[in-house]
Order: sequence, then structure tokens, then C-alpha cells
Amino acid sequence: MLGTIPFPERMGGSVYISYPDQSGMPVWQLLGFITNEKPSAIFKISGLKSGEGSQHPFGTMNIPQTPSVAQIGISVELLEQLAQQTPIVNAAVSTADSFTQFTQKMLDNFYNFATSFAVSQTQMTPNPSEVFIPANVILKWDPGSCLSIFSGMSSLVVIHFFL
Repeated sequence: MLGTIPFPERMGGSVYISYPDQSGMPVWQLLGFITNEKPSAIFKISGLKSGEGSQHPFGTMNIPQTPSVAQIGISVELLEQLAQQTPIVNAAVSTADSFTQFTQKMLDNFYNFATSFAVSQTQMTPNPSEVFIPANVILKWDPGSCLSIFSGMSSLVVIHFFL
């Protein structure tokens, strides 16, 4: 799984995540799959429900029960079997609304960070190698024009696999 060797022909990998339930036992949930034709995948895990597991190929593993350890499991299986599996619904790629919210929060954070360095024109030290942009330019910018470009994209990248 280093990304340098492809899956054997007609094979792919089911991607699971596990985190402990209230008793500390691991609960595995199917997120989706990766194949040679689709070697990367992005899964949203923030909406997964604790304790709702699915069938998995990992059996009862002899791993110490630690209440805060999450695990990723990849099971190499035939492509026909992968096509018949149903990933947990909440792991689906998120909507544009959540991407828009994330982007807005990120831009607000950037604006707050950038303006924390603000100085008045009289406090500026002349430096020919630096470019200064008035802070009010950011406030005049219309982020809606940029966000419309991303309208079909998913939200946060939480897990990303490359083969």
C-alpha cells in the first residue's frame, strides 16, 4: 500500500474505519473502495455514528482496547465483491453547502490573520521589495464569484489514499 505497486488484476481494496464504542470494542464501518482505475478516494468521516458497524473482514483482532484509537483497514477483494458492498451513508462526499461554509470560515480566518498585522500609513517603514495591499480591498472582493467555481465540490478532505 505504498502507492508504487498496483492491485492485482480484477482486485481492489475496501476501505474501513474503526473507532471504539462505549465499551472500548472496535466498530468497523465501510467507507468505500479504491481500485487501480480509481486509486484515490476522499471520505467524510465527521458524520459517522458511533456504534453503528458493518460486516468486515478483520475478525476480532488482538488489539489493546484504547478508547481513543481510530484505525483504517483496507481489505483486498475481487472487484465483483466491491461492487456489491454498500458503504455507510454518512461517509458519502459532502455537499457544496458544507464546502461553502468551510471556505467562508477559512476566508474569515485568513482576513482576521492578515489584518492582525495592519499598520497605519505613518507606521509603515519604506521597503522597495515589499508590496502593500490596502486591507479594505479584501472587504470589497466578492467571494461569491470564486465560490461558484467550486459549487460541485466536496468539503473537507479527511482521508485520502494514493496507490
